Amino acid sequence: MRFFILTLLSLCGCFAIVSCKETFEVKQETKYVPRTREERILSYAPVVKKVAPAVVNIYALQHAKAEYPTSPFLEDPFFKQFFEHLHPDEGREQDSLGSGVIVSKDGLILTNNHVIENADVIRVVLSDKREYVAKLVVKDKRTDLALLKIDDGQDLPFLTVSPHDDLEVGDIVLALGNPFGVGQTVTSGIISALARSQEGISNYRSFIQTDAAINPGNSGGALVTTDGRLVGINTAIYSKSGGSMGIGFAIPTILAIPVIESVNNGGRILRPWAGLEIEAVTDEAAHALGLSHPYGVLVKGVYPGGPADKAGVKVGDFIAALDGREINDDASFVYQIGISPLGKTAELTILRKGEEKKIPILLSEPMVAKDADPLTIEGKNPLHGASIRTLSPALALNLGLNPMQQGVVITEVPKKGAAAQLGIQPGDILESINKKNVKTKEDVVHLLEEASHGWTLTFRRDNRVLTFRVRG
Repeated sequence: MRFFILTLLSLCGCFAIVSCKETFEVKQETKYVPRTREERILSYAPVVKKVAPAVVNIYALQHAKAEYPTSPFLEDPFFKQFFEHLHPDEGREQDSLGSGVIVSKDGLILTNNHVIENADVIRVVLSDKREYVAKLVVKDKRTDLALLKIDDGQDLPFLTVSPHDDLEVGDIVLALGNPFGVGQTVTSGIISALARSQEGISNYRSFIQTDAAINPGNSGGALVTTDGRLVGINTAIYSKSGGSMGIGFAIPTILAIPVIESVNNGGRILRPWAGLEIEAVTDEAAHALGLSHPYGVLVKGVYPGGPADKAGVKVGDFIAALDGREINDDASFVYQIGISPLGKTAELTILRKGEEKKIPILLSEPMVAKDADPLTIEGKNPLHGASIRTLSPALALNLGLNPMQQGVVITEVPKKGAAAQLGIQPGDILESINKKNVKTKEDVVHLLEEASHGWTLTFRRDNRVLTFRVRG
């Protein structure tokens, strides 16, 4: 028995010694001189070779006529002949530069809308110096994206837009573009932040922030990961000098998918809509709701007959999550709705009067007005010659207006008409005539004819209310 115990102890000791030895050998690192170029040099050259051919330089040419002081005499043919030499019919050319990314082998190019906006001619130069003239396919002011097409492009290098939303802060990224027109340039950095909200860039205020150097001319270029995935379209920088300060913003490419798919939808950019007006939860509101920290959104308005209205969402509801994913703020909610598939039934987690509810909501297209055609106002009234349309969520989004607003929108104003002289502009929403609310085009026609001694017109422009009083 004693022998057995000693043997067992000795065996245990052997195992202990072996175990310690193995642990030591695992931690020990063998040092050697790097033997290959890959081991000596950390290089992004392989991924650059893969993605660079699909990144192009864009030159947007605009023919702008010079504006001169006008005079009634210059409209008369007799006087005009004496002054033609002073104002030759010549314009000046404005040439803006930017970048783009080829996203299909037949020549579809994704870029920023602000790069090609108002361009008369769009020239595209590939990395191998080939040049093409591109045509505008569709532009989306809501995301500041535009899709171009090279007609005679065949088997062009292209990048596939990544549908994944899996970036993390700290990921290494490369920015490719044409800064200051010097030619294609590659810069490297990391993802500095996600879901950055930058007012005024686009409606979907959820941007990728990076410290990769982005400068004027980089707009519309590619932001790629080290495995060559296109994850962003470089759009804007924060700068006090005009140059890179290490704070750049890119549009997540998942927002570009509906823009690219518009080619197969007759040019229509289809995105889901919830029919909600929301606001972020403040610290004070979070305390009142009994939340551990500010998150989620509060429902301020529900569009009648919209998806949220049909689902049973009510004003005052607190929305905590979408499909089980916590909502940070109003921008993240709009973003999550925007990247959801059209026709999807999503699940809202809401808090109503202290009770948690799960509400399914069908994400559908923005509603279109039944009388969507424009109407030109006739007769002796302040809106003579102006074109109006009944406002709908779909029309409002296309015009960059609040889709929750209802009424009639001015779509066209003749330059020499009474409306233009009053200062009425396209995009103004006509809310009332002589203090009577306006909801349809027929309301406008009826109320204008009803008033013969004068009109009081109330418009909404952005967040301002404008009132015009006109004598009959």
